[in-house]
Amino acid sequence: MQRKIKIATRKSPLALYQAAFVKSALLKIDASLQIELIKIVTEGDQKLDQSLSKYGGKGLFIKALEEAIFDHEADLAVHSMKDMTVELPSGLMIAACCERHDPRDAFVSNQYKTIDEMPNGAIIGTSSLRRQSQILACRPDLQIKLLRGNVGTRLAKLDNEEYDAIILAAAGLQRLDLSSRIKQYLPIALCLPAVGQGVIGIECREDDHQLLALLKQLNHDETALCLTAERRMNQKLEGGCQVPIAGFAQIEKDSLILEGRIASPDGQRVIEAKYSGSVSAANQIGENVADDLIKQGAKHIIDSIYHV
Repeated sequence: MQRKIKIATRKSPLALYQAAFVKSALLKIDASLQIELIKIVTEGDQKLDQSLSKYGGKGLFIKALEEAIFDHEADLAVHSMKDMTVELPSGLMIAACCERHDPRDAFVSNQYKTIDEMPNGAIIGTSSLRRQSQILACRPDLQIKLLRGNVGTRLAKLDNEEYDAIILAAAGLQRLDLSSRIKQYLPIALCLPAVGQGVIGIECREDDHQLLALLKQLNHDETALCLTAERRMNQKLEGGCQVPIAGFAQIEKDSLILEGRIASPDGQRVIEAKYSGSVSAANQIGENVADDLIKQGAKHIIDSIYHV
């Protein structure tokens, strides 16, 4: 391909790692490619004083990257799929999903080896309502304190003893060679991952057929099918990246299994649903899980968060 490819990325170390990962993967396909990283500050990077849910949550980390693609300042953007909006802007598409990394949440502490060891009233840091709600469901005695910033900033706040423990995505710590900071990988039964957690996604213009053909070679089919089910569930629930909706799909033999969970922010109400079926029915499985959650009252929880 005789063209320069511009990759839009956030400036955080993790985002730059992910962009560099995609760049390296593209160069393995075609070593003659010229690739440039376009570093962009997003709204989510600037609003660090409150929980993202206070701002509506949707798209705070991606809008500026998508605008760069629309304006032809960039050809593609690299995202953590857990940060992606439910609906993509017209004219853009997810061209490829890289193979899913570790989807679990990680318990990080300088004092305790597990979340069960934490004493009553201990302070645990997170910016995620999904993590907050699930942690409080099993440990209502803990105090949840807002934690924002990139991975390094969050770890520094822990080390400055502002928190007794913090919860981060395991994949992010692993990608930054910080696995040694993880004291416990939270079991999925305790803390179901976010939709798309652990997946790097690549977004580009729908009409850029030359680039689409190239990116297709980076797509991991099994991950893409799981993501289809998870995102269809999220779409039907109308959940943004800062609503306490958890969803995780796995493929076992020829079956796709999707589990969905939503909990009130205080953890007092937890709703769950699980469906399986043929991998070719990923969208329908996502709809089935969403319908089940809705019947159990999921929309009431979502509406209560957006109308606080």
